[in-house]
Amino acid sequence: MTTQPTPVDHELIEAAAHVARTRCRGDNHTMAAAARARDGRIVTAVNAYHFTGGPCAELVVIGAAASQGAYDLHTIVAVGDRDRGVVPPCGRCRQVLLDYFPTLDVIVGHDDRLRTVPITDLLPESYVWADHQLDAE
Repeated sequence: MTTQPTPVDHELIEAAAHVARTRCRGDNHTMAAAARARDGRIVTAVNAYHFTGGPCAELVVIGAAASQGAYDLHTIVAVGDRDRGVVPPCGRCRQVLLDYFPTLDVIVGHDDRLRTVPITDLLPESYVWADHQLDAE
């Protein structure tokens, strides 16, 4: 059985691109992310760069979504400022996204090769934190 590819959410990409164009300024905010909650809402955020490892836009969008009552994200995308387009999540973000939302879809690729993939495809043989916790007694 062949699995049909998940359609690319172009509205979500445009939401992130709009934030990247209009809210990213200087060196502190260079990436924007947009996430679609299961109820259809779109939440956006920007990164907070710092040489000590400030949070990426994908991690900021998790907090922004929670502050709006959106705890179940369905799809996420990150877009770079200065028209850099879609940027895949870094390793730390991939791990956090997997731990928070194990069924999350992520938009990756460039231009006409954009595609939507499960977070598990971006982190094969992944470490699932919850699977390695001792039961508290």
